[in-house]
Amino acid sequence: MRTGEPLPAVGDVLAALATGLWHWNTATELVTVDAEAARLLGLPAEQTTLTQAQARARLHPVDWNEITGVVQLAVAENTLAEVRIRVMDDQGRIIRVVRSRSKPSFDRVKKEYELIGTLQEVTEPSPGTPAGRSAVTGDWRRSREAFLLDAGRALAEARSTEEVLRVAAGLSMPGFSPDGLAVFGITGDRLTIIGHHGQEPGDEGPFTHMSLETDYPAAEVARTGRAVYLSSPEKYKERYPLTWPLAQQFGRQSWAFLPLIVAGRTMGAWMAAFAYPVAFTPDERSVLTTVARMLAQALSRAGAAETQRELTDGLQRSMLPQLGPEIPGMTLAARYIPTGGGLQVGGDWYDMIPLPRGRFALVIGDVQGHDVRAAGLMGQLRIALRAYAAEGHRPDAVLSRASRFFYGITHSDDDLAGLRFATCLYIEVDPVTGVLETARAGHLDPAIRMADGTVIVRPTAGGLPLGIDPDSDYPTTRLGLEPGESMMICTDGLLETGGHDLDTGWQRIRKTLEAHEGDLEGLADALVQAVHGPSSHHTTGPLADRREDDIALLLLCRQGEGCGCGDTVTVRPSVRRTVLTVAQDEPERIAEGRQQLRELLHDWSCEDQVDSAVLLVSETLTNVLVHTDADALLVAEVTGAPGGRRMRIEVADTSDDLPHKRRPGELASSGRGLMLIELLADAWGVAPQGEGKSIWFELHEPRADTR
Repeated sequence: MRTGEPLPAVGDVLAALATGLWHWNTATELVTVDAEAARLLGLPAEQTTLTQAQARARLHPVDWNEITGVVQLAVAENTLAEVRIRVMDDQGRIIRVVRSRSKPSFDRVKKEYELIGTLQEVTEPSPGTPAGRSAVTGDWRRSREAFLLDAGRALAEARSTEEVLRVAAGLSMPGFSPDGLAVFGITGDRLTIIGHHGQEPGDEGPFTHMSLETDYPAAEVARTGRAVYLSSPEKYKERYPLTWPLAQQFGRQSWAFLPLIVAGRTMGAWMAAFAYPVAFTPDERSVLTTVARMLAQALSRAGAAETQRELTDGLQRSMLPQLGPEIPGMTLAARYIPTGGGLQVGGDWYDMIPLPRGRFALVIGDVQGHDVRAAGLMGQLRIALRAYAAEGHRPDAVLSRASRFFYGITHSDDDLAGLRFATCLYIEVDPVTGVLETARAGHLDPAIRMADGTVIVRPTAGGLPLGIDPDSDYPTTRLGLEPGESMMICTDGLLETGGHDLDTGWQRIRKTLEAHEGDLEGLADALVQAVHGPSSHHTTGPLADRREDDIALLLLCRQGEGCGCGDTVTVRPSVRRTVLTVAQDEPERIAEGRQQLRELLHDWSCEDQVDSAVLLVSETLTNVLVHTDADALLVAEVTGAPGGRRMRIEVADTSDDLPHKRRPGELASSGRGLMLIELLADAWGVAPQGEGKSIWFELHEPRADTR
């Protein structure tokens, strides 16, 4: 070119350099390319205008999706948008790789982008970093996508701030991994250190509670919400001379400070520091920006979860009582574990209510639902029960009044879909005598663990759940807790977990009750562990994430030989006993007597003898109800060591009429009771009492060497 001649047109110069021009406006959805750009895209070498769909058809689908992210990043950082793109032919084959550079602009009012840029064919791989990445062959792209997928999954599964920081510290970015990380938070007008990795403990001191106005990269990022990239110590020192001495001591060569943004709000900053120089190409910035976004979301979720757990713990502590002072002769243990959803509070609860003359009441219940409303109703019901008990009412009256109260508060509006009910078990305990007076509203029956480890469910009379019928009656059942025996009451969450129903769940819990030989606190832990794995005394923790229903559990032990409570020595006695009253108007309780006897004899070695005992109990109880006007009292007792035990069963009534053995004909419908006893029992008799009589029989367990 001779001096003085005019300069060639820009397009001619770019064409000579095999570089094409293109213009893209998202408002018109049109892409204009010059002749060289058209050639690079596999089109005839002439200027043309394409629709976005036509342009997209010439590019690899993965690369087209990447363009949007790179453009948004360039606008946010006010930098060039650079991306490598694979060009496809009509058969979907890659014909070349091109590099696109553009300067995007964004109209914030119209939400539109406009880009003017260049296209240039990439003929050989660009120089790699010391880590050996390749920008053209696709290895970098594939490894980056795999890394982001794994990082996103790991951060999404982190449940606490500490766990998020641990995951972030373990991230190995493709081709360039930082050896120092720090996460900064914002408290008022100050930076705080949430966590760091790659530094020694105490190194964070100068950066803790730093003013946001400080000339420091993280402070600037927190103020502006824009990333800062420092590719060399010289650039760091030039841009932040005041705080460079703080960073110099760590011996790093490059730094990236990125904003942690959630819902448009900058919640902090993330620093990634490198021990070797990093150029921070658009690909590298894209990876760092994506990780920063995922890290911000993970930290936000973890912070919300931790706040929620603190709130949950506070709610639980305010709603659930302390078990109060020690009770002479009695030991108590309790557990409450909420479900894993929502605020982790629900409708299950327990309570202990002091009563006059040294007595106390135990209450356990379950308000329908696992939400805040259920928790609120539970709190109101608990207060009402305490008030009625303090007024001196008996268990049946306490539940009757509680049912009317609960019906009133749940039917106070027209929202029938919001109606709730509650189950409840109320037990008044006399610690001196061990007498338990129970009233039940649709709840599970109590289970008694005898001193030798045998477990029996004690059937109790009951009524409808609270809140269904305001006029429901709740009859009282009197039980006895012998020295060395323990009582378990719980909500159905302890049983119906892990795919179990009430029956199979009870069998699982029963095995734990019978096998445990420690104290009551250990038994409470063992019961929860049987359902959910290892637990603690606390009501929150890892278990909170795996529950299907709330769990409330109360254990009461009357101290004595075999219970493992207090200072007594755990020695399993050789006596077990059950007592049951069958009233004239309760013939259905004969079935309960048969069931309790089978539970009492669950480990008896001879099944035929168990069947015989159940048959004879049914006969003797039925005879009392049919031939007298009195109620029947069943007392069953097993004594001795396994392999040589004695079973003694006695049925007493207040009638003075003694039974007589008869020889009924073949067609007679009765009169065979004593004949069966004489035939099946090893010993039997009739014993007059001060008022009434009793019929008793015994069966002796055969020894192993005689079976």
